[in-house]
Amino acid sequence: MTLIPIILEDLKQSRAYANDMLSHVDESLWFKQPAEGINHVAWQVGHMAIAQYGLCLKRVRGFHPADDLLIPADEFGKLFGKGSEPSPSEHEYPTPAEIRGAFDRVHTAVEREIAALDESILTAAAGPPHPMFTTKDGALRFSAKHEMLHVGQIGLLRRLLGCEIIR
Repeated sequence: MTLIPIILEDLKQSRAYANDMLSHVDESLWFKQPAEGINHVAWQVGHMAIAQYGLCLKRVRGFHPADDLLIPADEFGKLFGKGSEPSPSEHEYPTPAEIRGAFDRVHTAVEREIAALDESILTAAAGPPHPMFTTKDGALRFSAKHEMLHVGQIGLLRRLLGCEIIR
């Protein structure tokens, strides 16, 4: 079996789980922090969007000028990238609809572009060093794992904000 269908299935499953979890979080809670310094759902979703862009598009095929239509990468990188610190002020962020829009657009582009990849590129180096992978297939496979990690954090945030257990 080839790797691309497996990678696509992993990405689809993690996104389906993320979407299900997000369907149980009212947008009015997206910027609530259960305690000072703890992140919020908006940061989690923005982070998943910029991370998937970086892992599945930028590291695999490089930056394309049309990427700006998918996600404002500079802005999202500052607000949601690795090392960013969540602010409790929702006025410093795009709206939940804008964050969700980027999240969805990036994923749609990832599915389309990965499906069209030539598998021969998967063993090539995936850009700057990363502790979890070295190749393009590694970056793609890590993306699904990374998203699941953050979906778990959204689940914990839900509970800390007083939401009911999802049954």
